[in-house]
Amino acid sequence: MPKHVLRPAKLSYLPLPEYPYSAGTTANGMIYTAGLVAWDETGRLVGKGDVRRQTRQIFANMRAVLAEAGASFDDILKCNVYLSDIRFFPLMNEEFRKAFPKNPPARTTVQAALAEPDMLVEIEAVAFAGKP
Repeated sequence: MPKHVLRPAKLSYLPLPEYPYSAGTTANGMIYTAGLVAWDETGRLVGKGDVRRQTRQIFANMRAVLAEAGASFDDILKCNVYLSDIRFFPLMNEEFRKAFPKNPPARTTVQAALAEPDMLVEIEAVAFAGKP
C-alpha cells in the first residue's frame, strides 16, 4: 500500500516553505506524526514560555493528525518527546499523564535544540490502526 499524507484541516498551513514536512503519513495501518510543535490553526506558536500549554496544543494537533487516519490516542504505540530544557520534564510529564491516563505508550524523552527559540517541546508519535 502506498504512503498517504495526512493533512488535517486544522494544520492546513503545513508544509511551510521553511519547514517542508507533512503533519503525518500512513501506510499499511501504521501512522507516523511529524515532530509536532505548539502551532495553532493559524501557524502561530501557542504558550510562549509555558511548557504545559505547548504540550496541550501539541496533543490537540496530534489528535487531528491521528483522526485523519481514523485513529486515536489509544492507537499510539510510541512517542518521542524533545524538550528544549530537560528541567521541563516534570511539567510536560504531568500533561502527558493526563493525555494517557491508562496504558500510556512507550516513550523516549530527551533534551534537544528545537527549530525556534520559543519552542519548548516537540512530540512525535507512531500509531497502528490496522488489523493485528
